[in-house]
Amino acid sequence: MNAPTSAPLFLAAAAVLEIAGCFAVWAWWRAGASALWLAPGAVALGLFALSLAQVPAAFAGRAYATYGGVYIAASLLWGWAVEGQRPDSWDIAGAAICLLGAGVILFAPRG
Repeated sequence: MNAPTSAPLFLAAAAVLEIAGCFAVWAWWRAGASALWLAPGAVALGLFALSLAQVPAAFAGRAYATYGGVYIAASLLWGWAVEGQRPDSWDIAGAAICLLGAGVILFAPRG
């Protein structure tokens, strides 16, 4: 089963939702934010799971493996956009390798 072009959209949505949900817990636990951050964090994590379940892969493990590459790149973008930590050339190279691997896993022609 080859993945349709909607797969990158579901993967990107899943990445933003998971990172946002985990960041809410981080902000509460590590940065002293209000426990009220946990409510939208829990919602984001639930929506993350639903988004990842929409990835049109032949089986869940393949969707999760593909998501791993997208998650790495999205995490670096989150760090830049939200935390002000610009990725360096090694971060970018590593993320590019991961995205290439994710693309091979998801879009490889299979019988």
